[in-house]
Amino acid sequence: MTSTFVDKNIKGFGLCQRDRAFENYQDDGVFYEKRSTVWVEPRGEWGDGAVQLVEIATDDEIHDNIVAYWLPAAPASKGSEIAFDYRLTWGVDEPSPAPVGRVYSTRLGFGGVPGQTRPAGVVKYVIDFDGGDLKTYDQSSGVEAVVSASSGSISGVYTLPVVGTTRWRAVFDFKGDGPNPVDMRLYLRAGDKTLTETWLYQHLPTTFVWPK
Repeated sequence: MTSTFVDKNIKGFGLCQRDRAFENYQDDGVFYEKRSTVWVEPRGEWGDGAVQLVEIATDDEIHDNIVAYWLPAAPASKGSEIAFDYRLTWGVDEPSPAPVGRVYSTRLGFGGVPGQTRPAGVVKYVIDFDGGDLKTYDQSSGVEAVVSASSGSISGVYTLPVVGTTRWRAVFDFKGDGPNPVDMRLYLRAGDKTLTETWLYQHLPTTFVWPK
């Protein structure tokens, strides 16, 4: 699967390792939780183009299966010269993270209401955010989720603080209208203030066995 993110004079991009808990990998051989984030910072203006993210199916953990790169809008021609100066940063995090809430986790399940007949083809998405100023907001602060999808229908959107943590949770149901992938976006805001980064996700035809 290839995803394209169009931009002009991009400021930076990379592959970021955020989950640092050994318990979520249980690999005592290569220790995936210790893998570096790698950030590419252009020096000068790169002009029009796009970052492409390529996700490659694999049947074994030994194969590298994800890559990101910059693709200029103008094609290279015979005899032309193209210069790209950049700085690579390897570390625990991206070099200049935005001071807003960040995506903490993404979970999927059957849509609808627990205890009631689940509607066929409806997927429930639960996205948690943490960090930034989120811990200063409560249920009365008017925090809302701004969510969109390139096709299909969204319903049952709500947000709530996660008890016992500093996280906020956004929940919504989604029903697709065809076999093609669907691009989704979601972020949290309170009034005119954006509280989090934007969660981007690609919904694929589900393999759920829907209860009857």
